Amino acid sequence: MVSGFDGLDRATLARVVPELLLCGHLIDRSGMAHCLGAFGRPGMTEVAVAEWQVASPVYTRRMRRALRIEGDGVDTIFKGLQLDIGAPPQFMDFRYRVEDHDHGEFWLDHCGALLDVEPMGPEFVIAMCHDMEDPTFDATALATNPHARVRPIHRPPRTPADRHPMCAWTVVIDPAHEPPPVPENAAVVANSVAARLELPDIDPAEEGLSDYAGPLLSDLRFPDFSKSALVRLADEVCLQHHLLTLGFLLAVRARTDRAAEIGRKQFAGIAGITSERLRAALDLGDGPGDLATVLGVHPAWNPVAYTGIEVSHTADTVSLRLPRSSGAITDGVWPSLVDAGHPAPLEAMVRGVNPRAYLRAVEADRSGWTVEIAYAAEPFPEVAEVAITRFSKGAGFAFADRGTPLPLTVV
Repeated sequence: MVSGFDGLDRATLARVVPELLLCGHLIDRSGMAHCLGAFGRPGMTEVAVAEWQVASPVYTRRMRRALRIEGDGVDTIFKGLQLDIGAPPQFMDFRYRVEDHDHGEFWLDHCGALLDVEPMGPEFVIAMCHDMEDPTFDATALATNPHARVRPIHRPPRTPADRHPMCAWTVVIDPAHEPPPVPENAAVVANSVAARLELPDIDPAEEGLSDYAGPLLSDLRFPDFSKSALVRLADEVCLQHHLLTLGFLLAVRARTDRAAEIGRKQFAGIAGITSERLRAALDLGDGPGDLATVLGVHPAWNPVAYTGIEVSHTADTVSLRLPRSSGAITDGVWPSLVDAGHPAPLEAMVRGVNPRAYLRAVEADRSGWTVEIAYAAEPFPEVAEVAITRFSKGAGFAFADRGTPLPLTVV
């Protein structure tokens, strides 16, 4: 099946991939707000730990296979972080030092997540930078080496209040390190359709980088990759979104029978912000063709081999068709949460492109359902879940060209 990103040229894809990484990070700015209301701060923290612990090892291994990232040292761990929705470039400005195969450090010169949380008080900072990071950093590192351990040098709450770097960590690989217990639901996520989905290989003959097999770089410059590499990267990052959401829904479901309701709120919040950012990254207007383009590359509906969606448009309307059977439906992720009776996430998504958009008609049959999107005379109010997610500075974050990256060799 053709990728939803095949229609974009190489330069456009290079802008879209970091956007997808950032929007994946903002999923929690949406979801955790509703978990806080449902479970309090301790329960919210537990959900965050659970979702990242089960998702990040799975998608890290997928990305390593896709880009031929081999090895089991700290440099390989750092490569994985550079392509992780938990560490989107620049917004979470990870810097790295490699001492040898078994020892390294990383620190954050800028942490957008911390800047979001610091105004909420030290309890929330400790929940994120201590309670969440300790087990989830280890889970990500363990995907590369089961004997890796990530430990803080210093971390927030910041003293003094403007301390830079914002945090710093060591990574040590030691055979004496015992891997932590396998988290609950790890096997469910590892055996999901998303985890096992086969995507087209990157074409090594195309112009540009086809892998990340060379040295660890200080930054990844996405324009340096080939078009087929960027298409694969985009699809892999979309799978990161779905795998994290699967982990989120499993953790929420273990705590309440309102998991679908909370999942829809999470979906609505991130759907609208993502549409806005994609529209801007693609330099689009707000007409039907522009909306169709955004829907076609929105991470909720990609990879197309996973979701099976179809998008079409006329001069006045856009149609989105969702099948009743797909890998995403089997896994129970975002596409399974929307239907004629629960349209809020889709409404938020289309209004991220045009605030006058509304769902005019829905037709269903045995194989799927189709929604027609048209335009009202006046804009609708912003969806509440989108306003909550907009609290994050990531909603308006701007990427910068940081020049030619440098290879990071052993110090």
